[in-house]
Amino acid sequence: MKVLIVNGPNLNLLGRREPKIYGSVSMEEYLEKLKSEFPAHELDYYQSNIEGELINRLQVDDFDAVVINPGAFTHYSYAIADCLKNIKKPKIEVHISNIYKREEFRQKSVTAACTDAVLSGFGMEGYRLAILSLKS
Repeated sequence: MKVLIVNGPNLNLLGRREPKIYGSVSMEEYLEKLKSEFPAHELDYYQSNIEGELINRLQVDDFDAVVINPGAFTHYSYAIADCLKNIKKPKIEVHISNIYKREEFRQKSVTAACTDAVLSGFGMEGYRLAILSLKS
């Protein structure tokens, strides 16, 4: 199974950005761990700080499932929500922090309704749990 992992704005700073919230491991480091744990899966990773680039990548139909952390776009990108709505493959939204314990504006996801499941608050392990759920 080919799984596309997509991260939105500022997630290129994982490992350096607010370590008390997001941890001290970079996505590149964590991706290596995921690849070793799931050798039967092809894990493709894409990150952008630009909404349109994320949509363009999601519209390339070269994957079997999507694990997406839209970052701040979670809370207001109807464009990404519309894009996800049109993907007829498994889609899981991941948030490293528990968005429901954060600022009020972060507690609403406009993209979640367009995915099959949401994982929030498991740290980087949310990505792993998402991939595990795809194996079932």
